[in-house]
Amino acid sequence: MYEVEGLIAVVTGGAQGIGAGIAEFLARQGAKVALFDNRSDALEQTRRQMTESGWQVTAQVCDVTVKEQVAAAVAAVAEKWGGVDVLVNNAGAIRDVAFLNMREEDWDDVLEVNLRSQFLCCQAAIPYMLAKGFGRIVNISSRAMKGSRGQANYAAAKGGVISLTKSLAIEFAAKGITANAICPGLIDTPMFHSMPPKLKEKLVDTVPVGRIGRPEDIARVVAFFAGRHAGYITGQFFFVCGGRSL
Repeated sequence: MYEVEGLIAVVTGGAQGIGAGIAEFLARQGAKVALFDNRSDALEQTRRQMTESGWQVTAQVCDVTVKEQVAAAVAAVAEKWGGVDVLVNNAGAIRDVAFLNMREEDWDDVLEVNLRSQFLCCQAAIPYMLAKGFGRIVNISSRAMKGSRGQANYAAAKGGVISLTKSLAIEFAAKGITANAICPGLIDTPMFHSMPPKLKEKLVDTVPVGRIGRPEDIARVVAFFAGRHAGYITGQFFFVCGGRSL
C-alpha cells in the first residue's frame, strides 16, 4: 500500500514517542530503518525490540545538532545498506516559557534541536539521494507553527521547518527528491503524559475528534509521503491533529 518496501529510511529522534512509532511502522511495511538518537539506553531498547520482531533495523547514537556526528551517522547507514532513500526529521524538543521570561538559551536550544538538526541531516543525506536520483524527505513540524502562547521559540522553529521544506522541494524537485512536512497536534507520547492531569484533560477537550493522536496516526502519513508512488507530491505540509488546527 505504501510502497516503501526495501527503501532505506533514517528516522531522527527514533528512540521513543513519535519517532519510534514512525520507525516501527516503516519497518513493518518492509523498509530498512536506521534510528538516530542521543539517548543510548532508549535507542538500544527500541532497536532490540524491532530486531526481535524480525525487522531490518540499525541504530546510531547521534546528537543531530552536531554536524560531524550527523555526517558520520548518515555515512554509516549508507555504508551498511548502500545509501539513504528516506529521511524523516523527527527529533524535537520544547522549552516552554512566557516570552518576556525567555532566555537566549531557551531560544537557541529549541531552534538547534528543531530546525538546525533538520538542516544538518538534509545536507548529509541529500547527496546519497542525488546519487540514486531518488529521495523522500519528511520533516516533522507541528501545529504550533500557527503560533502558541508560551512557545515562541518552538513555534518559530516549527514555522522554519515549513519554509525549509518548501525550499528543499523547489531546489531538488527535478532531481527525483521530494520534501514534505507533517504538523502533528496532541499525540500520545511521554512528553504529553508528563503534563499535569488537569492540563491534559483541558487539552483533550480542544480536539474536535475527542481524543489525542497516536504515533501511528503520524506514521501512516510519513509512510505515504515516503512511498515510491508519491513522486508528484512535494513542498506540502499536512496537519494530523484531529481537527485542532481549524
